[in-house]
Amino acid sequence: MTGPMAFARGALRAAVSLVALVAGPALAQTAETGGTFEDIIVTAQRQAQSLQDVPIAISAFSTEALERQQINNVSDLQLNLPNVSFTKGNFAGGANFTIRGVGDAAVATSGDTSLGLHVNEIPQAGNLFEADYFDLERIEVLRGPQGTLFGRNATSGVLNFVTARPVLGDFQARAFVEYGNYDSLRTEGMLNIPLGERFGLRIAGTTLNRDGFTKNLYTGNRIDGRDQWAVRGTLRWEPSDRTLIDIIGYVYREDSNRSRIQKQLCNRDPTGVLGCLPDRLAFQTLNGNGTLGGTITSREFFGAISGGALAPFGIGSVYGRDAYAGAVNPPDVRVVNIDYEPTYKSRQSFIHFKGQQEIGDDFTFNLSGGWSKGLHESRTDYNLSAADPFNFAPGGGIFALRNFPLFAQGAQRLFRGNTMCVSQVSRRYVGFINNEIDRCAAIDVNYDLSTNYGEAWTVEGILKSNWEGRFNFLLGAIYLRGKASSDYFVASSSLDYGAIVLGAAQGGPNAASGSPFFNSETDLYRLKSYGIFGEVYFDLTPNLRFTGGVRYSNDDKFVRDRQFLYNFPIPYGTTDLTQTPQFAQLYDADPSRPGRQPFREASAKFDAVTGRAVLDWRPDLSFTDDTLVYFSYARGYKSGGINPPFDPTLFTAPVTFQPEFINAFEVGLKNTFRGGQLQANLTGFYYDYKGLQLSRILNRTSFNDNTDASIHGIEGEFVIAPSRRWLFNITASYLDTKVKKLSLVDVRDPSGGTSDTVIIKDLAGGANCVFQVKGNPALANGFVAAFNAALGLRPPTPIPATTTTGAFSLCNALRDAAVANRIPVTLDTSGILPAGIEFDLKGNELPNSPNFKVAVGGQYTLPLPGDFNLVVRVDYSFTDDFYSRTFNRPIDRVPSYEIVNAQAQVNSPDGRWFVRAFVQNAFDSDAITGQYITDPSSGLFTNIFTLEPRRYGIAVGASF
Repeated sequence: MTGPMAFARGALRAAVSLVALVAGPALAQTAETGGTFEDIIVTAQRQAQSLQDVPIAISAFSTEALERQQINNVSDLQLNLPNVSFTKGNFAGGANFTIRGVGDAAVATSGDTSLGLHVNEIPQAGNLFEADYFDLERIEVLRGPQGTLFGRNATSGVLNFVTARPVLGDFQARAFVEYGNYDSLRTEGMLNIPLGERFGLRIAGTTLNRDGFTKNLYTGNRIDGRDQWAVRGTLRWEPSDRTLIDIIGYVYREDSNRSRIQKQLCNRDPTGVLGCLPDRLAFQTLNGNGTLGGTITSREFFGAISGGALAPFGIGSVYGRDAYAGAVNPPDVRVVNIDYEPTYKSRQSFIHFKGQQEIGDDFTFNLSGGWSKGLHESRTDYNLSAADPFNFAPGGGIFALRNFPLFAQGAQRLFRGNTMCVSQVSRRYVGFINNEIDRCAAIDVNYDLSTNYGEAWTVEGILKSNWEGRFNFLLGAIYLRGKASSDYFVASSSLDYGAIVLGAAQGGPNAASGSPFFNSETDLYRLKSYGIFGEVYFDLTPNLRFTGGVRYSNDDKFVRDRQFLYNFPIPYGTTDLTQTPQFAQLYDADPSRPGRQPFREASAKFDAVTGRAVLDWRPDLSFTDDTLVYFSYARGYKSGGINPPFDPTLFTAPVTFQPEFINAFEVGLKNTFRGGQLQANLTGFYYDYKGLQLSRILNRTSFNDNTDASIHGIEGEFVIAPSRRWLFNITASYLDTKVKKLSLVDVRDPSGGTSDTVIIKDLAGGANCVFQVKGNPALANGFVAAFNAALGLRPPTPIPATTTTGAFSLCNALRDAAVANRIPVTLDTSGILPAGIEFDLKGNELPNSPNFKVAVGGQYTLPLPGDFNLVVRVDYSFTDDFYSRTFNRPIDRVPSYEIVNAQAQVNSPDGRWFVRAFVQNAFDSDAITGQYITDPSSGLFTNIFTLEPRRYGIAVGASF
């Protein structure tokens, strides 16, 4: 044979031979004495197929694999997947499951995930990342765009949980109890109940109760514990041999002190202009003078807005000792020193319907749909640190305020003896103004409350042919309707204090500034989405198949939202800010529309045509039992969205962000050797990524930008059973990601690495702006110094770890003065001082994209007397270092980590019961999975997220 086919066959033979050569030493025995492993059946192409027959990069874990590899949740799962990373997010229910560099970097209620999250192939609106796994038939993870068959927005891939279904005509039961350190008690149970010959009911549940992983020095308590349970019921009806109906219901509840944020890190900025320096992360606390609470209550700000009259009532000075100067941040990720301990509540439910009808011998029709609902509510200490005590003594600003008639009503509500209170947050936006108090303390109490609620309905129908000829097809349609709402509140005693002074200055002794706390409120997000899709399958030869698919997706989004903080003065005793005359007369959530708008309302529609084409070939090779070679092209689509609400008096910004598209090219090789002793799968891929959605923070609001990127990599998955006693699994991957073109302001260092700028900390809002006179640093510094001197403020001072200087000042007033004096200062497109100077990010790596990942597991089964057996297993995983942000600064680098798990299990002769001893994270790695940097008005601290610490214990299980 000559020509292209000969070359392809020769290249294939070389590749397969290399795989066999590498695995050969482990298989140096005959197939008759070797072991085999389970052949997992998956539904990645909406039909039951062997994993090795599917021309898609897919990892699948049966219930047995989940147990032996100690995969209890998504954090465990990602350790065993090539080119996959997972981290929790900064907000309630938030998470980022990244496949091949494609994740969820956008922040918006209307934003979509890149991962198609499914339960039994039904799209799931909520998240399933909090509950432990139980009573699953398998988990399937498809890597690469899967939009044709699995619906909207599956640009990174699909995570499909397949639950165990009732077994008709057979009573079964299973019970499991695990006890471990941290006084952890985990239970599982299952009942399979036959209801005649055609009905079956399966009920399964799990509970988890344990003490916290983290020690709080401030109270002596342990936090980050769990108190959660889940139950799932499935009713199966098989009215005939051609009809099958499943109804599945699920409920999850959690009420615990789970820590949404593991730890907060900062290299303290001595100037206070940044709060935290941009060079490294350290176990230090931020400089509180660089926060909104520090600037808005300072003598300098009060003096600047009143000609000096209000200066005596400032809590402190931005040039003096800040609230966290004496605070302790313990040098251990499992130890904190916080005054506000976390609470976490989660409610998730769904009801699913799945029906299958065979229409003669030629067609099968599947109808599925469901309803799902999720609610998450999380409170935590905002600065993750206990501040220094307030100064209540005579001579201080607090004493002066409490004894000055102008502020009497506010002081009466905010103070209890020598303690200052903090508002209880709500959508009434009054807090202490109406005596709605969360708690009182001698220190500055600050906390956030992150909530989100979502509800969705979906229905999908699929018709597929079962012809015996060379041609078959699949045709489907899906409709999804959903709604959601969310809040992100931030409250502090110092913000309440500022509301007293600002309200009196604007509205007299009977008024305070409302809202006294911050909230980004999404009152309603509504989604209507539908898709029409189909695939054709054509056997070109007995060994060569072509698959072609196309899909049309349509997304219609609507958002109603707004933002609150210090909007206008309202009378003390007001019960609801939004019902006051001041709200109707003064508040405008959307200046782009005529009149005053109580909400910003925005709509956006997106649609796209996508698809895939696959060639898969089964060559007849003498040295393999089975080989599948495939080449595929897929175009993935994730819809755009609407940016979160912002204060329109501060700046303007785009309302929407654009969709993402991925052109994905993939080549794969799946092999089975030596009678099933070796399974070796290899994949290579290249992505042309258009419109990648990335988030940045500006003035207490997240904004999303679009850019382009390229991604390529390789993956290998191997299962080896050299004998009936030995079993090994190996996964390895390499990933290379590059931003093609992008320039953004880095809030960590808004100077952009230049020296002709002065970074300004705005006393009025706590945000940063930059005063740049291009090529003339002397003029920039000199003008800021002169302007500040007139206000009694200090001149610019060098900021460590940057190339420039910084100063406290007033951004808008400074801009006005520069324009009036014809200073050639840089202004942004809105005519204000810019938030920073952009960095060129071309060639940088995408976030959460480690270059290398390796996972190796091995187990040995030792026969024991009486037909018992002992199974000993060890699993090792390595995740390379990666960047948490596209800026790729040294401070953004997340260190590599290694995790080792081990267990030993004794099984009874009949397999009906077992006893297991286990350890997870045996060497107690403080593995960091992700970071989140906050905005300048919060001091630019960094929140980190980690895996669980070392866990060990024993477990007993029995089945009947």
